[in-house]
Amino acid sequence: MPITLLYAGVFGLFAMVLSFFAGSYRGKIGVSILFSEPADMDLAQRVRVHQNFLEYVPMILILMGAIELSNGSTMFLYIVGDMLFLARIAHAYGLRHDQMNHWGRLVGAGGTALVTVATAGYAVWLGAGQLLG
Repeated sequence: MPITLLYAGVFGLFAMVLSFFAGSYRGKIGVSILFSEPADMDLAQRVRVHQNFLEYVPMILILMGAIELSNGSTMFLYIVGDMLFLARIAHAYGLRHDQMNHWGRLVGAGGTALVTVATAGYAVWLGAGQLLG
């Protein structure tokens, strides 16, 4: 599964960068858990960016791996992998505590949703075809 392995590695490093942004800021302001009192919105934003990444990316990687193991299109995997990478960069940049409609958030959330639906739909199509064929 070299394609999924490549993207899993890239997204693993991406997750560590997001974790570093949140963790190093925690150390800087001296807050171990939660967001301090009163809430530090910069910390909450950094933590939420990391959490959101971890909510979506693993499922997509599982779907990509299943597609790859089922001899799905390699071009499809590269396209959704690249789209997800760009969407997650946009989302990390655009998820702001003070601006709900930031373009990065819209592109990131929309791109992630599109990739999720596309990979899930393709996985269902491949699986059904193998069961019926």
